[in-house]
Amino acid sequence: TYRAYYVCSMSPPSSGGIGVLSTLGILENFNLGLHAPSQVDLEGGKPSVMGVHLVAEAERLAYADRDKYVADTDFVPLPGGSADTLLNKTYMRSRANLIDFSRSMGTAVAGDFGVPPVGIDKTVEHGTTHYSIVDKDGNVASMTTTVESTLGSYHMSHGIMLNNQLTDFSANPLDPLTNAPVANRVAPGKRPRSTMAPTLVFNGNQPGDFLMATGSPGGGTIIQYVVKTVVGALDWGLDAQQATSLVDFGATNSPSTNVGGEHPNVDITNGGNNDPLILGLRALGHTVATGAQSSGISTIIRKPASGGPILTGGADPRREGIVLGDTFTP
Repeated sequence: TYRAYYVCSMSPPSSGGIGVLSTLGILENFNLGLHAPSQVDLEGGKPSVMGVHLVAEAERLAYADRDKYVADTDFVPLPGGSADTLLNKTYMRSRANLIDFSRSMGTAVAGDFGVPPVGIDKTVEHGTTHYSIVDKDGNVASMTTTVESTLGSYHMSHGIMLNNQLTDFSANPLDPLTNAPVANRVAPGKRPRSTMAPTLVFNGNQPGDFLMATGSPGGGTIIQYVVKTVVGALDWGLDAQQATSLVDFGATNSPSTNVGGEHPNVDITNGGNNDPLILGLRALGHTVATGAQSSGISTIIRKPASGGPILTGGADPRREGIVLGDTFTP
């Protein structure tokens, strides 16, 4: 659960679901409604310094656990043998307590669960697409699919481009700093870890009353794109297109914080020194990276209307993609 909502996402060997849910579980301990974007427009407005700071810090903590512990659970069990160890409310509160309102932590340390030493995996991922669908009967699909890097393995069979998912394993089976085996090391029959995070949100504390479907391509930054969209919709009241178009921001577990410089509401001239968001983050110790982000978010939000609930959609302007609909009532 996240506040008044029930959130479902992808299980291992994808690390995306745990990454998204861990970030939300940490953020649940803060009143994000106090830090909503200003000057809200069709592009989602201008994110606040504290809103970006809290989300980025929560993601650092989530990525720290993700990088260390998540892989194919048939080969490397999660701590405690269950995702609950990484996601329960008590642990999430303890992680939230590590966030300083006045200073970025830079690099987070993964939680210590008393398991054998495990190395840290920083595998870079590429080459994905996402779509969200609700049909006339109210069935919902949030689907992320990948061939890994562009054109996959560069081989096609019967019109289908074959993937090269082997590159989603860690290139080095041992952590170069600790010499401990990496959870995502390659092994026969083992499924490589991804960061795909197709996500469904329901009203209440159990699935059933559909509210939102979203997801994105973007390799290892998918977690950031999905969290931004979910927080934008649930905490900041943005509609489907605004939450999707909102500035991409967040962080992996490194001192660098992403703020999408391709966005019209971000000013990267003069090294970003003309933009109050960038300056505010730097004042909190963030190293701000303003490279263009490669999200491809697609979002559907079900909202009440006078004639009954309606479906609203958002397609990411950063990639190809459109919103298509019909006139049926879900």
